Amino acid sequence: MRKPLFTLAALAIGAAFAIAGPAHAQQKYQPEYRLSTVLGTAFPWGKGGERWAELVKEKTQGRINIKMYPGTSLVAGDQTREFTAIRQGVIDLAVGSSINWSPQVKELNLFSLPFLQPDYRSADALMAGETGKLIFKAIEKNGVVPLAWGENGFREISNSKREIKTPADMKGMKFRVVGSPLFNDTFTALGANPTQMSWADAQPALASGAVDGQENPISVFLGAKISAVGQKYLTQWGYMNDPLIFVVNRKVWESWSKEDQEAVRAAAIQAGKEEIALARKGLSGTDNALWKEVEALGVKVTRPGPAELEEFKKLTRPVYDKWSKTIGVDLVKKAEAEIAARK
Repeated sequence: MRKPLFTLAALAIGAAFAIAGPAHAQQKYQPEYRLSTVLGTAFPWGKGGERWAELVKEKTQGRINIKMYPGTSLVAGDQTREFTAIRQGVIDLAVGSSINWSPQVKELNLFSLPFLQPDYRSADALMAGETGKLIFKAIEKNGVVPLAWGENGFREISNSKREIKTPADMKGMKFRVVGSPLFNDTFTALGANPTQMSWADAQPALASGAVDGQENPISVFLGAKISAVGQKYLTQWGYMNDPLIFVVNRKVWESWSKEDQEAVRAAAIQAGKEEIALARKGLSGTDNALWKEVEALGVKVTRPGPAELEEFKKLTRPVYDKWSKTIGVDLVKKAEAEIAARK
């Protein structure tokens, strides 16, 4: 029995839509995407996020528009909830810290191992080498698409009480640390009393004397005016360098065309390179302008010598060894080998 012509036509149209459906859905973009950062545009971190949004709009001819939400405001300022919110789709894109995401991605604790990275060349070796690729695979396994590296910087320690030149100087002092158990272990090993709190809570705590000190990159120390809340002693010990990672929620990523995916990736890589250069400006090579700026604020800057740094390393080595097992011994060995090879 022959089917009516209108039925055949309807089937043909339905088949056409079935074939075109996924491609059509792929092109259904949101009017605006939410980008999360911890810090705003007064800091290299926030500048990196802002630059990524600009470059994405430019490279996609306006098809993808991004609005930045600094202060991790999409998760009420709780930095440690950011990665979970990206996975859940509360956040579409982020430029995030390896520290803040380490509770969800254990491999990210690698970068917080005390005194693993002695200089910028070691940081570059990890980000550009096999270690960086393995870290990106670990992030992808957790449902988030990593695209590029940035940098928050080497974290230096400040306090309101006294000069810190050896671990003995830290004994009994209260320090604000980020919400990672590794930091608790590191500061406890050095005889200090670590207190975990978000950055939003840190400055009032410093101002009131609830905590004596904190640790952060110099760009944050200056940008957040930490010297104004009694932090008059700063030690350049470079015990860890905190990379940033440019990521996209997987569902959002898969909703974009291949062309736009590559445009967003290229924008992230470019923004990341620019952000790293900005994060290191005034701190590397012959350019020490930021250190001069710190000293001009009346802050006493202390630089422990090799023998003194060795004391810090010796006391934190058990922490290093303990956390290497959590991170993955093979990954830590790979990182150590790439750092050694940089020379």
